[in-house]
Amino acid sequence: MGETAGVDVEAFYLPLGNNRFSPTRATESPWETTAQHGGPPSALLAHLATSATGEHLRAARVSVDFFGAIPRRELTVEVSPLRPGRRIDLTEATMTVDGRTVAVARVWSIATGPTPPVVTELTPPPAVPAENDHFLPHLSDWGYGQALDWRWTAGSPDRQGPADVWTRVRIPLIAGEELTGTDRALIAADAANGLSAELPISSWLSIPPGMTTHLTREPDGEWVHLSCRSQLTDDGIGLCSGTLSDTRGSIGEVSQPLLVRER
Repeated sequence: MGETAGVDVEAFYLPLGNNRFSPTRATESPWETTAQHGGPPSALLAHLATSATGEHLRAARVSVDFFGAIPRRELTVEVSPLRPGRRIDLTEATMTVDGRTVAVARVWSIATGPTPPVVTELTPPPAVPAENDHFLPHLSDWGYGQALDWRWTAGSPDRQGPADVWTRVRIPLIAGEELTGTDRALIAADAANGLSAELPISSWLSIPPGMTTHLTREPDGEWVHLSCRSQLTDDGIGLCSGTLSDTRGSIGEVSQPLLVRER
């Protein structure tokens, strides 16, 4: 363990105008330097989708479908309202690279309102440890892994199985814009299956074709906690699920279907 050196880039994405963005090395996948990890694209799509809705609305469900590996090249995002509304809104964001669709997100946003007579009591996760760990320590020099702080509270970065990990995003999602709480949660959420892999990632694939995140509120502060588990069936399909929290308690849940195959 010890301090993890962050990537020396301005943000995950550099805006180029006309809904175009250039992904930086911070988006880099651990398995292919020319591809992006799923977290930053998911967050970018949701960020742009929610930016197109009213300020009184907050993202409550974000579902992202990946149409294959997402190249780490210039991309375009098109946002389309599917079900506009003052209290409930559904917006879609589509990411294309070289004219090919690579990811689509649908975001249900719900209007905030007065406090109801019953509010669920929050249970804080364990405190943030003092020292950083490495996500996939045998692959220490990869962009996305260096763009976040990783601090385990249960499980271990050196073995398979369930994991509870504090995360902190080091850089903005889009250059020139401040990170939102939802940005922080979604950048981290897609790491759940890698953090809780039941089989050695060096010899087994665990591919999520999509991710669904439900959020009850935005996280307070910089830290987002992932408590994640993966379940594998006897015919090569799996499910990763996890609870997202901040220092006060739960903020939502993430789930990912998995294709499980030997490399």
